[in-house]
Amino acid sequence: MQGLEIERKFLVKGDGYKQQAYGSSRIKQGYICSSHGRTVRVRIRDERGYLTIKGPSENGGLSRYEFEKEISLDEAEHLMQLCEPGIIDKTRWLVKSGRHTFEVDEFYGENAGLVMAEVELGAEDESYEKPDFIGQEVTGDRRYYNSHLRKNPFSVWGKSAESTDR
Repeated sequence: MQGLEIERKFLVKGDGYKQQAYGSSRIKQGYICSSHGRTVRVRIRDERGYLTIKGPSENGGLSRYEFEKEISLDEAEHLMQLCEPGIIDKTRWLVKSGRHTFEVDEFYGENAGLVMAEVELGAEDESYEKPDFIGQEVTGDRRYYNSHLRKNPFSVWGKSAESTDR
């Protein structure tokens, strides 16, 4: 199915991913709508804008429908003003591992201290090589969805929920 996003999410151990990264970009994103597992997101990545619509997660959070369209930076900046409260601010580091690229997100603001990695797959059972910085898998754990983090930031979770193996 075209537009199907299949990915696995992990917590990250240490900061070794920065030395392994071949690129990075700053991302700010907001949500026009986020309810019942469906989201409409506005993202500014460096100097480019994007509008993304995602459907509800399936198969334990492993896959979901995703539509993304590049929009102008001006349009993205204006749409950010329509977003629900809470902006996600992060740096995305790109790390190659085998045939795949892991996207490692280092969060700022109220989500500072949280670092997660995602790998996109072509099929739910596709194999991949885990880099050494990969920790606990959190695929399907809604607490780690960006749309949830903007409403319930990592900084308020409390010490019992912090399991990033730092």
